[in-house]
Order: sequence, then C-alpha cells, then structure tokens
Amino acid sequence: MKKCLIATHGRLASGFKSSLEILLGSTEGISVIDAYLDETNFEDHLIDYLNTQNNEDQIILMSDLYGGSVNQVMSRYANSSNRILIAGVNLAFVLEVVARGSSHISKEEIEFLVEESRKAIKIVKLEDVPLEDNFF
Repeated sequence: MKKCLIATHGRLASGFKSSLEILLGSTEGISVIDAYLDETNFEDHLIDYLNTQNNEDQIILMSDLYGGSVNQVMSRYANSSNRILIAGVNLAFVLEVVARGSSHISKEEIEFLVEESRKAIKIVKLEDVPLEDNFF
C-alpha cells in the first residue's frame, strides 16, 4: 500500500490535506505534519509516524522546500528502499500522487509527475485566458 506524509513549515501541510479533501473526498493514507508551530520536536513527530508504518508499505515523503529544515530532517529517514522524498511539492503534484490510489507508484511515475507538476506553475496573462466557462 502507498502512504504519503506531507510535512511543511507552518500549516501548509494541513492546507494541502484540506484541499485534497475538497477535490477528492477521501484522504485515506495521507498524513501531515505542520512543523514548528510550537516547541514540539518535528523529528520526533516524523519518527513516531515512521514507526507506525508497515515495512511493506511504500512511503512517499513530501516537503515544502528543498534544503529547508523540514526537508533536511526528512532526508535522514529517506534511506529505506520503500521510501522516497520529494521536495518543493505543489498541489498539482500532491493531487496526482494521491489520485493514483493506494497501490505502489514507480520511481519513473514519480519522476514523470514531478515534471508534469512543474508545468502547473505559470504566469497567467489576462489576454491569454479564454472567456469561456471551460477555462480548465
């Protein structure tokens, strides 16, 4: 089974989960850690999460900033064959990973989704926006 942990500075992780609930309904298999909101230790929360996971499960770890403190801590725990860490995630990436269901996802698929989610970042020029109702 595929499990996802989103960890970010502040409440961004909870925001991702809230958006997933609106867009997909279910967020089964999705856990979040909103880091540095109080004096609790982020690494302790991460270890607690990892200790509750099954070794057969694929764990996709997601962080907000490559090289940021959350990502640095998570990178220490991404050294297992069933774990992969992706930094700098956006909602497009998270949505695609979660929408693929609970089965394992290959590293090639993840690499493809990373490339595709980069395409979701655009400068929106009003003259390029269609006036029709089916903009997306």
